[in-house]
Amino acid sequence: MIHLLSTCRLLIPGCIIYIIKNDDFTIEELVPHLSYFSAIIVGPGPGSPDNPHDIGIVKDIWKVEDAHLLPIFGVCLGLQSLAVEFGARLQRLHVVKHGQVSTVHHSSSGLFAGRGPFGAVRYHSLHVVLAKEGEIEELGWVNDGEDNGRVVMAARHRTRPFWAVQYHPESVCTDLGGAEVIKNFWQLAQEWTKETGRTARPWDASSKRIFGNSWPTFIQHSPPPTPSLRTISTTVVELPGLSVTSVAELFGAMDDELPFVLLDSAAKPGRFSIVAALLSTSLQITYNVQDTFVTLKRGASLVREELGKGDVWSWLATFMRAHKAQGHSDIPFWGGLVGQLSYELGVQSIHVAMNPNVAMDERHPDINLVFVERSIVLDSTTGKVYVQSLLPDDHPWISQTVVQLTAFSCHPSSSTSTVLKATPPPVIILPDRARYISRINQAKDRLFAGDSYELCLTAKTCISIPNCSSATQTSWERYKVLRKKNPAPHSAFLRLHPSTFLSSSPERFLSYSRPPHSTCQLRPIKGTVRKAPGITRAVAEELLAGSTKEVAENLMIVDLIRHDLHGVVGEDVQVKQFCVVEEYETVWQLVSVIEGKLKESSDADDEVGWEVLRRSLPPGSMTGAPKKRSVEILQTLEDGERNLYSGVFGYWCVGGGGDWSVTIRSCFKYNHPHSAADGVTWTEEWTFGAGGAITALSDADAEWDEMTVKLQSVLNSFSTSSTH
Repeated sequence: MIHLLSTCRLLIPGCIIYIIKNDDFTIEELVPHLSYFSAIIVGPGPGSPDNPHDIGIVKDIWKVEDAHLLPIFGVCLGLQSLAVEFGARLQRLHVVKHGQVSTVHHSSSGLFAGRGPFGAVRYHSLHVVLAKEGEIEELGWVNDGEDNGRVVMAARHRTRPFWAVQYHPESVCTDLGGAEVIKNFWQLAQEWTKETGRTARPWDASSKRIFGNSWPTFIQHSPPPTPSLRTISTTVVELPGLSVTSVAELFGAMDDELPFVLLDSAAKPGRFSIVAALLSTSLQITYNVQDTFVTLKRGASLVREELGKGDVWSWLATFMRAHKAQGHSDIPFWGGLVGQLSYELGVQSIHVAMNPNVAMDERHPDINLVFVERSIVLDSTTGKVYVQSLLPDDHPWISQTVVQLTAFSCHPSSSTSTVLKATPPPVIILPDRARYISRINQAKDRLFAGDSYELCLTAKTCISIPNCSSATQTSWERYKVLRKKNPAPHSAFLRLHPSTFLSSSPERFLSYSRPPHSTCQLRPIKGTVRKAPGITRAVAEELLAGSTKEVAENLMIVDLIRHDLHGVVGEDVQVKQFCVVEEYETVWQLVSVIEGKLKESSDADDEVGWEVLRRSLPPGSMTGAPKKRSVEILQTLEDGERNLYSGVFGYWCVGGGGDWSVTIRSCFKYNHPHSAADGVTWTEEWTFGAGGAITALSDADAEWDEMTVKLQSVLNSFSTSSTH
């Protein structure tokens, strides 16, 4: 819906837009205020016009008395509602069309004046059959051949100023001729207004109180910026032979009792790796969605700070505003918050009820971040190493670290070597195949009913490793196996108790550049082919970019992301790359790139990336589309919470930039460190998540196979292997 409004802003200069949800008012409450508006757009949405929960007051809008009449343009569900209210029959398509492009033919007049046939994106499983000689007249159609025959794509009311289209004019893959209908609608609306002598009432204090701010409105989380910035102390040395894992081991990676964070560009196109040199007093911030406070931990000190009237996002924004600093312009990270945000944090942010199968007192942190004041950043492209500190007068530590790293790069054999350790046989509990396939079929039933376009169904795999001891493999050693077997551009090792997290994620979720003029970029991946003999670029492009299913999956997420971005930054959102096959270390992937920024630079620019992060969670590539309805459905199809899986991990820099990756191809455990004393044993419990995007074109057996292939990329690290 939001990117439809952006299209309106672009095609109808000077228009002012207010968003009203279909359950904000009753029709009796809304009708007296319709005179403030020049026109209404009934946006697309999941569901059916026959379902009161899905359609709300929209069904009543079409029947307002002539005294309150005004032009209305409906899209998708809007067309279905218009047609059904005036006698059309609602039917299911024999072959669902979600994220697919069809050629629209039309009358070449009215909505389509001056246009020939054009390609348009469709997201629907329901369609209308108009009554012969009824009040609704067909204006456009597609011919689906044996699939569905002729399907109505556009219509108008014969006497009232109502027009509607079934396809999505705002989709990135709809031809310009599709978007032009909005401009033509506005022309028709103005003509009707002139003919009837209708005038809109001037906006006043009463209307603003009722309808609030116009779209878009960006509200800052924190106070204005402070006039002075701290300067970060940095020393740069060229050490091209220095390995990331060696630096990590110098700063505590091997000690399971200590907190440690590494964001690791272990494969191209990743470039920068960040190793934190944490202190015993480094601040750890945790939060659970059911709580009204954040927990602040420094060493043995534990403090709860109430959020008051604000939320955790505002609290974190205010915290970061107070710690703004200036560092070396060549690197993306100067210090700041590093850690994880759970899937359920995103579920809460879109106002979906938590999974009822989980007891609130058994939950783990949904936000787990550490504030990094000392760090080492390694640039794999130039071989430069940046040693930096936010702490005042910390030059001795920087100098000592530079000497230590330089000496180590010259004599790497002095590093602590990894000793091969025995690993007890793990007990692996995979998802039940029959249950997973049953839920794929249930998901497809919801797709065919029009409740969603795409559902990213996932399942949990658990690994239990009994009889662990000081002689068995540590979590850091396990990470190095994962890094070797499945190198990825967004790898990570984060040990922030109570969680230990290992990742070989290939997918960046969101990056935002430093202000001013901050640009937000999202890079969704939908479509993967593993490298193998004979799988050339040409073959990969045929399998991915040449696949209707793969492109449709990617397109649906691209349109969803555009919706999320438009909701924060307004109309300046662009698809920089659509469904391009990119080469990675072990796979070929179908990747799109979407960017957005505020139209004008302001104080809000400092937090636009953080706000996009808040408004974009959970990641659309892990939910499906439309997001909120898809998450609601997934809550009924999955047995428990996803926790860290399907969330994001990354950083928010004190300079205002940030970079967050999607938590996939990852595993984690929740437990406190155990004694490493001789003779003491314990059991490790690791959790994996994997799944896939279920669409109307999905084959259940193929989806199961895809899910198990994804699992293997991480499961392989739990076999006994030597590491280097």
